[in-house]
Amino acid sequence: MSATGTTALRPRLLGRATVNAVVAISVLYTLLPVLWLVLAAAKNRDALFSSDLLSLSDFSFAQNLTDLFAMDGGLYGRWYVNSLLYAVLGAAVGALISVACGYAFDKYRFRHKEKLFGLVLAAVMVPQTVLALPLYLMASEAGLVNTFWAVFIPVLFNPFGVYLGRIFSQGYVPDEVLEAARIDGAGELTMYARVALRMLGPGLVTVFLFQLTAIWNNFFLPMVMLSDQDLYPVSLGLYAWNSSASVSPEYYPVVIMGSLLAVVPLILAFVLLQRFWRSGLTAGAVK
Repeated sequence: MSATGTTALRPRLLGRATVNAVVAISVLYTLLPVLWLVLAAAKNRDALFSSDLLSLSDFSFAQNLTDLFAMDGGLYGRWYVNSLLYAVLGAAVGALISVACGYAFDKYRFRHKEKLFGLVLAAVMVPQTVLALPLYLMASEAGLVNTFWAVFIPVLFNPFGVYLGRIFSQGYVPDEVLEAARIDGAGELTMYARVALRMLGPGLVTVFLFQLTAIWNNFFLPMVMLSDQDLYPVSLGLYAWNSSASVSPEYYPVVIMGSLLAVVPLILAFVLLQRFWRSGLTAGAVK
């Protein structure tokens, strides 16, 4: 190999090594907290406050799991079901609403369409914590404070989901297919339900996963809206237990175990639904 080739190859190898190092550091930064959570969930209370976290002694995973679902009369199980209702049902309904709105913004013409869509984009930049107090006042006027609906209804409307719905509609639903459906006599609702919605499958799953993650990790809105512990989601319930742990240390192991179990639905959702992101449902639809 010539000297010129060696000189050209050296920066390329250095660049590749730099990229690999950055990726390795990023992976460690992401996985080390998860590894700590798994190890800590398998330890008893004494091991949590000692330096024996990485040892194989004091293994009490099963006992911590039993204590978790027995603590405060099995309140964690109730919180888990609440989170599934808020997140799974809310994300499913919210994704349908967002994709339908995005489809309407893309395929239909109406007055001030772009101005309204500009408001949607502006709403994306508004932090959810800013909206918590106005939502509380509206829920108070409607008599919904400290009810399931006070948390469920606000999460159904997601401006970012509407934006994604329009983007996916532009990319996955050709206008020619809709024109062909109209020529065949299909109504607008029938055309959307039987033609467009099937093409929007990857977009629907993507919006669902974004909303599922946001709702599952939602903390501030339930804290503002709810005072009944039976209505708490997992995030707020674990926060309440963690606040009590400074007075009652027996809460520490169950909080860590509860945090570990709280990650499981999100992991399962991403693993089971990721294949829909790669599917090209409209491939070959237009010749």
